Amino acid sequence: MHPFLNALGIESDNPGAGAGEFLQTRGAWVESRNPSTGQVIARVRSATAEDYDALVTRSSEAFERWRREPAPRRGDVVRDIGNALREAKAELGALVSLEMGKIRAEGEGEVQEMIDIADFAVGLSRQLYGKVIASERPLHRMSEQWHPLGPVGIISAFNFPVAVWSWNALIATVCGNTTIWKPSLKTPLCAIAVHRLCQRVAAAHGHPDLMSLVIGSDEEIGERLIRDRRVPLISATGSTRMGRHVGQVVAERMGKSLLELGGNNALIVMDDADQELALRAVLFGAVGTAGQRCTTTRRLLVHESIADAFVERLVELYGQVRIGDPLESGTLMGPLIDEESIANMERALQAARDQGGGVIRGGEQPLKDTGGHFVTPAIVEAKPSMPIVSEETFAPILYVMRFSNLDEAIKIQNDVAQGLSSSIFTESMRSAERFLSMLGSDCGIANVNVGTSGAEIGGAFGGEKETGGGREAGSDSWRAYMRRQTQTINWSDEMPLAQGIRFE
Repeated sequence: MHPFLNALGIESDNPGAGAGEFLQTRGAWVESRNPSTGQVIARVRSATAEDYDALVTRSSEAFERWRREPAPRRGDVVRDIGNALREAKAELGALVSLEMGKIRAEGEGEVQEMIDIADFAVGLSRQLYGKVIASERPLHRMSEQWHPLGPVGIISAFNFPVAVWSWNALIATVCGNTTIWKPSLKTPLCAIAVHRLCQRVAAAHGHPDLMSLVIGSDEEIGERLIRDRRVPLISATGSTRMGRHVGQVVAERMGKSLLELGGNNALIVMDDADQELALRAVLFGAVGTAGQRCTTTRRLLVHESIADAFVERLVELYGQVRIGDPLESGTLMGPLIDEESIANMERALQAARDQGGGVIRGGEQPLKDTGGHFVTPAIVEAKPSMPIVSEETFAPILYVMRFSNLDEAIKIQNDVAQGLSSSIFTESMRSAERFLSMLGSDCGIANVNVGTSGAEIGGAFGGEKETGGGREAGSDSWRAYMRRQTQTINWSDEMPLAQGIRFE
């Protein structure tokens, strides 16, 4: 056991459900494996249906108490959670690297994201503003108020095992809700460590059941969560296939869903771009997290006049990427999460070849003797007509396509089912403004001289089309976790009707 596991309360065998305290779960054992070695880190005893029902009952009862707390008081709790995360940043960052496989700098960066969203939520706790609305009736006042919604279900994915939970949970908490977290079975230890930390803080403030954790299969736990009428909002991060199912099931019970699904992000490099700047953005966007971000740069659109030289330089940079143990200093790319991910990458590269594309470099499996799931990042010469470029393969594959003018580039970028993140590199104000206009990118995120990956928490995060349409983190995303109420007060001694209707 690594020392940081002991510091975070991770043992060889761990219970997989908890609120005020961890339950003695009796479900199937889940093995957390190190993707760098294939070896078991620790085991988790998953939750049963009975465990789930007990947790949701406790969460519902806790909501009745928590919603009565003034919002700034809720912010005090989240402030202390943020401070606890600061103290454990190094250990949590190392655990994210160990269990998920992203390099240590990215692991600690993910914890920093939780700290940042905690700070944002504390400020938000004093800014849950409504509106005063002009009434057409004399001596009447109209206003708008936002109220807590109820227990919020959070389904998170393996690639950001803690940060995405925080985008939802810490905002939902200051909004007056309790939360129920179902993490990925590929990264359960990260969830257990964060839950232990948050539970200690919540208990110290007299709200031990404020946040719940339930680790289990999609069939036994996931289906119950999305069908549970006691949980008015489900926020789910994952594949488009998963999102379609979650959205349909939640809609059938008239619940609310917040979906963050697939991305197939394009980066456009114009002929007037600062190419060195663009190269750095492409390298991190395509290679960072071993291509396992929803905002990973998957399609590179390069102006035909600079394409040959740009791609040649990019190939050189790919050759300098150090692949290996993500906990070691100097590593720039860790492993894929599992063998299935390697198989998916191999299938995508073969499909690209079959459809007329050419693999310029990458796709090998170095360090196989370690037992880890390592690959070399791939660059593929492609055409927009190739079906594979419209798919999201969660691996470091970059499809390079050429264009002759901006309108063509925008059309290629938008001509996919996903709509999460997008980017253009140009020195032209006109090109930049066109890209950002209603004639340009159809994505939820559009950047100029900034890569597709690495969004800040201050802006609303999410996308359009098959990306799901949800928004998390900053801006006014908090409204998704509350219910809006329009209120009218008559302080006159008359009863006028709206629209001038007379009923006498």
